[in-house]
Amino acid sequence: MTNTNEIALDPALTGSELPPEHIRKNLTHLERRERWLWSTTVAVILLLTLGVASFAFPALLSREQSTYSFYLNQSVRALVGLVLLFSVYLIYQRNLISKLRNELTGQMNSLAKVESLASEVYKLAALDQLTGLYNRRSGEQRLAQEISRAQRHGRPLTVLLMDIDGLKLMNDTHGHAAGDTALKGFADRLQRAIRGSDLAVRLGGDEFMALLPECRADEVRHVLARIEGFEFDCNDQKIRLHFSRGWTDYRTGESSQELLLRADKELYADKRAGKQGNREVPRSAVPESVL
Repeated sequence: MTNTNEIALDPALTGSELPPEHIRKNLTHLERRERWLWSTTVAVILLLTLGVASFAFPALLSREQSTYSFYLNQSVRALVGLVLLFSVYLIYQRNLISKLRNELTGQMNSLAKVESLASEVYKLAALDQLTGLYNRRSGEQRLAQEISRAQRHGRPLTVLLMDIDGLKLMNDTHGHAAGDTALKGFADRLQRAIRGSDLAVRLGGDEFMALLPECRADEVRHVLARIEGFEFDCNDQKIRLHFSRGWTDYRTGESSQELLLRADKELYADKRAGKQGNREVPRSAVPESVL
């Protein structure tokens, strides 16, 4: 018979630290064990039947009633003994399989909790809690990756910086709840304005960044056109949100800090132009239904 230790769980791998591949391996062993158990049951029943027949067959040929009864009696006793032994073994194997199944179920539940916890930790570490966009640290890491990709493949990369105008005044006038609504609404508008391959980032406060790989600077106006004209409800009135913007293309050989510095200069140039009333508002390049 198969050694029961073949499906025993490795003590070093039990608990919440058990890797998924080991759980799958143990489940496979468990399924094989169940198939082996049922096939063994059928085989033993057939063997017992043949055993009884072999005990009784000589007596049937001799046609002696006393001898037939003796052999039949011995056969029945042997059959009962074997059935009892096999029943004990069957109960033991079923208990072992049930124990292993419970252990694996507990390990899978622990693994699910660990994955859920890891997901929450990732959200806390990588995402901005208010807007759901990526935070500054994640954005800077992604920017370094996109710069490396742009260098390898010679593809364009544009960094777009945005700054909501008058957010402090809005907080002072309408309360911080209105300011949070404005930030969340702007973040949602930005997320819907970019492509799936782009990345929207909240740098902090009222500052946002969009990484636009394979997008040239002259194409950024299409993104801005989708964001422009954003309004939100506050105290039964519509408030139109204005923002400053600055963007630039990546230049071969420059660092991420140098790229951000150039984009930041463009941002503050636009902010000064907005204060002087000279800001150029991009025209929408998409139908109104897209906005």
